[in-house]
Order: sequence, then C-alpha cells, then structure tokens
Amino acid sequence: MALSKQEKETILAQYQEWLDKSVALVLVEYTGVNMNALDLIRSKVREAGGEFHVLKNTLAKRALDAAGMPVEPDYLENSTAVGFAFADAAGVAKALAEFDKSMDAVKIKGGYLGKQVLSISDVKALADLPPLPVVRAKLLGTILAPAGKLARTLAEPGRQVAAVINAFAEKNAASVAA
Repeated sequence: MALSKQEKETILAQYQEWLDKSVALVLVEYTGVNMNALDLIRSKVREAGGEFHVLKNTLAKRALDAAGMPVEPDYLENSTAVGFAFADAAGVAKALAEFDKSMDAVKIKGGYLGKQVLSISDVKALADLPPLPVVRAKLLGTILAPAGKLARTLAEPGRQVAAVINAFAEKNAASVAA
C-alpha cells in the first residue's frame, strides 16, 4: 500500500531527527531475518546506547541528502536497516558486527561517522575499538599519571628526611636499651 504525502513527510522528519541526534550510523542489509532476530538486534543496539530501525530506501536517501551526507550507491539497495549511535559509536558498530558474523542474513553495508562515509572495513575497525567507558578510563589514567608522578616526586624529600629521623631514633633506642 502506497504512503500518502503526509505520511512520507512524517517519516522523513523522524529520519532527520534520528540523523541529527546520531554521532554515527551503521547500515545493514537484513534480507531473510525474522522478527525475533530483529528484536534481538534492536535490544543489543539499545544496550550499546543506540537505536536500530528499518528504513525506506527512498526516504532515507532524501534524509541523508538533506543532512549533507553523501549517499553511496549500494548503501540503499535491497532491505536497509540502520543502527543509530547516539553516544557510543564503537558500541553500536560492535553489536551489529557481531550479528554480521553470526547471522548470514545480516550484512554490514557501510556507515557514517559524523558526516564521513565509512566502508565495511571502516565499520569493522570501529567495532574493534574498546567501548566508550574503557576509552574514557584510559584517557583519565593518562591525564592523571603526570599529576601522580609529581605528587610522588614532591613527597620524596620529606619521606627521605622521615626515614633518616626514624633510623636515628631506632639507633638511639637501641643504644639506650643496651
């Protein structure tokens, strides 16, 4: 059944809203996937901080064009679903890459990081990155390492003086006891 012009405009506005909120997109083909599998994919992508939606190719092309994202010719062929990453691009890419490996019916077509086009290998490389909390922890550790070293360096002379006083006190205590 054909969609009315009003329905198309509503769908297009929804696509544009998802695009505006996303930091990355992963496009997949899902030919032959049943609803249970699609629900499983949706839940895994949701756990990674994103959303997974089946799109109409012609309306998706219009939304991507309007967002200033170049549309690769094979990205919007056959059945298309998109994983929208709202916070953790690597997490969403990892979730969809796992389904690409485990299900023959799910194939990654490519994606976008911001407005930059990603090939299939780029999406898989993005999926290999550690999750966002791990990256933040590593960055925080890197930032805090010099401060910790500085604190230890500044405390060292005081520690040495304390060690000399302690040794002197132990020597005096030993000579008094003897």
